[in-house]
Amino acid sequence: MFRTKPGRRRAPALALLAAASLLVSLTGCSVDTVTPEEARGKAGTDGKAGTAAGAVDCAKVKCIALTFDAGPGKDTPRLLDILKEKEVPATFFLLGKKHVERYPQVVKRIADEGHEVANHTWTHRILTDLDAAEIRDELSRTQDAIARITGRKPTLMRPPQGRTDDAVSDVSRELGLAQILWSVTAKDYSTEDTALIRQRVLDQAHGDGIILLHDIYDGTVPAVPGIIDELKRRGYTFVTVPQLLAPGTAEPGSVYRPEKDD
Repeated sequence: MFRTKPGRRRAPALALLAAASLLVSLTGCSVDTVTPEEARGKAGTDGKAGTAAGAVDCAKVKCIALTFDAGPGKDTPRLLDILKEKEVPATFFLLGKKHVERYPQVVKRIADEGHEVANHTWTHRILTDLDAAEIRDELSRTQDAIARITGRKPTLMRPPQGRTDDAVSDVSRELGLAQILWSVTAKDYSTEDTALIRQRVLDQAHGDGIILLHDIYDGTVPAVPGIIDELKRRGYTFVTVPQLLAPGTAEPGSVYRPEKDD
């Protein structure tokens, strides 16, 4: 779904390609997926996972996870300011080349401020088009780059365009990475209309939902305050992805995707 920010003349074609890819990703996942509710149900009874992930009990509270792909970028510091002001945690699926390597201080700030730092590959290649060695390279390079900055390798990843298969799952399991998909998207790659981005998220929001946004597009970060304020008004509690699954934990190789409300 992500592309390096296009010039004006190329934007329509890229937006159509992204939209087609999103449709494939949401309908063509060939591996079994686990919902947050199922992850919580599989948890043990010792409570350790829940304590580690946070105090929110998403089995009892209407939770929703705010996630951002393909950053960090120039607008990410402003986004972090907003999240800090609103006291909202988020999960950042970071892109390695030209992002993690370009903005190491922002990556460190994301981690230092309590957000979940996750992997979105090195160059955003479609992993289902690659062999195992290439998949491993895309993921492990970003793992190592993030660890050099934060001191910790991510435990979550999001495959570009949501495309995954058994080979991607096998390599993810080897690298200790669970795969996180989504249930709410504003398609912010196709518009800079902040009001439209906000409305698309609000129209789709549901309990146990995972919202997909990108902090690299001009219309997205300005939409975040309105999204947060309205969803809080509706009674939602914002959590990171690990908090959404707690007291369960994301198992390496497994694919997690919420069910949309009917």
